[in-house]
Amino acid sequence: MTAPLSIWRSAARSETGKVRARNEDAVLERPGAGLWAVADGMGGHAGGALASRLIVDGLASLVLEGDLAQRLAQIHQCLQQVNHQLLQAAIHAGGPIGSTLVALLAAGPRVVCLWAGDSRCYLWRGGRLYQLSRDHSLERQLIDRQGLNPQQAARHPDAQALTRAVGADERLVLDSLELETGPGDRFLLCSDGLHRSLRPADLGAALDLPLATLAVERLFAQALDGPARDNLSAVVIRR
Repeated sequence: MTAPLSIWRSAARSETGKVRARNEDAVLERPGAGLWAVADGMGGHAGGALASRLIVDGLASLVLEGDLAQRLAQIHQCLQQVNHQLLQAAIHAGGPIGSTLVALLAAGPRVVCLWAGDSRCYLWRGGRLYQLSRDHSLERQLIDRQGLNPQQAARHPDAQALTRAVGADERLVLDSLELETGPGDRFLLCSDGLHRSLRPADLGAALDLPLATLAVERLFAQALDGPARDNLSAVVIRR
């Protein structure tokens, strides 16, 4: 028998930004089910919006049952089905349709972060910010495999190209990280439009605020005060 999920509080928001014509991000907030997600779609015309919406709608429809491992298995199955749908849609569209995904699943005090792409999961604990997810991008690959420093990798013309996403390959591979949480822990799920707009210190200062709603307000006020060239999405979850 798992602990009650009412220990979690959250807030979510998604904005088009100042440059893009449409919002291709989608967010999911299901504190009662212990599930939250951010998806950042890609694919010409309405393809990106379709991809992120299929992910979020699929996760929203799940009736999660069992322990953490059983719930995680349900999520993996759902996302594999969405991955197949997007591959089929891409055939008809004549080009790739996909989406990044970062999600947090909680059962009592234990959580699992899972992701594909460069949408991120952060943890704020004890006055320190930790990036739990690791980007699936060419930029990250250049750092890990070729030994470039972050500044050199960022200058590559295709630095932001994704190396993994939902809808990118026949078999979807998700990375995951499981951990035990404690009182006061706060998590941030966000699209790259948001984390590229703000410094880690800005993210930490927002997460240090006493309410999830206040944290989201601070994040978006600061991001929208800048160029906001991309869609912006974030979910803040706190214990």
